[in-house]
Amino acid sequence: MSNESNKSNFFWTSYADLLTSLFFVMLALYVVTFVILRNEQAKYKADSDKLKKLQQIETSVNNIDTSGKYFEYQQAFKKHILKVNVQFERGSANIQNIQSDQREKLYEAGVKVKDLITRMNNEHKADNIKYLVLIEGQASQDNFQNHEYSNYVLSYERAVSLLNYWKSRDILIGENKLPNCELILGGSGEYGEPRSDKNEANQRFLIHIIPKIGILK
Repeated sequence: MSNESNKSNFFWTSYADLLTSLFFVMLALYVVTFVILRNEQAKYKADSDKLKKLQQIETSVNNIDTSGKYFEYQQAFKKHILKVNVQFERGSANIQNIQSDQREKLYEAGVKVKDLITRMNNEHKADNIKYLVLIEGQASQDNFQNHEYSNYVLSYERAVSLLNYWKSRDILIGENKLPNCELILGGSGEYGEPRSDKNEANQRFLIHIIPKIGILK
């Protein structure tokens, strides 16, 4: 009886030790799982907050002109169309040759761009956000100089002309004049998108304002 009693006691002692070990293993797994889930939850919330902030920034950029007087945002192309009815002379990039009321509207549109970047910089001081502004010139299909690349050069020169005009009116966007803003000039000639069905209406400018997101806090 003594041997059987000792065996029984040893079994139950070992069984209790096993259960105790399993308990601590399960407790450790629970703690690890809890910590992982808490971290994932925090990460999800941070990502959700970041997405919300990005959406707010995109909405602000898209609403550069709530009056619709100067810009029309086209979601399909992610571009702002400058609605000023610019009519250059054929083959010309001289912005001084267009009508004075058109030039004044171009100036007012430039003020809109500058004010937007300035306001966004003030609203998001704590965030590492820069803005890429692209002035894209377009041209109508008029076989200028009978060379398919000529209108590329011409539309680029028109974009340069617009920038120089803004600079002459103290709208300083490029050359690091506006904090957190990088400026690029381009010309898409006869092939940029979107294109107007009215050929002569394609003598215009497209404005791209692209937030360049770094680390959001």
